[in-house]
Amino acid sequence: QVQVVESGGGLVQAGGSLRLSCAAAGLTFSMYCMGWFRQAPGKEREFVAAISRSGGLTYYADSVKGRFTISRDNAENTAWMQMNSLKPEDTAVYYCALSSRYTTAENGYEYWGQGTQVTVSS
Repeated sequence: QVQVVESGGGLVQAGGSLRLSCAAAGLTFSMYCMGWFRQAPGKEREFVAAISRSGGLTYYADSVKGRFTISRDNAENTAWMQMNSLKPEDTAVYYCALSSRYTTAENGYEYWGQGTQVTVSS
């Protein structure tokens, strides 16, 4: 049974930082690309960042480029997203997901976590 669990969300002031973690079990982690998505209240879920199987390729939404960094450690079956210079508009539930393809498309991801809340106060 595949399990994907996010952690690290919380409340932070604007300009602050958070580091989200995503742990996966029940599959061969290194065979999957990882992605982070987010959903703000009243909005559709949107792509945030993706990382290839080896970690050699990364891609970011324009809204987070230069502020967020995605990384992974296949030996630990874990991925992270370091979020710096947070803004109130970054407030959302953040989800990590696994895909057999390197893609930004939500429907390309096969396994999803339950999400972790990030709230940025102004």
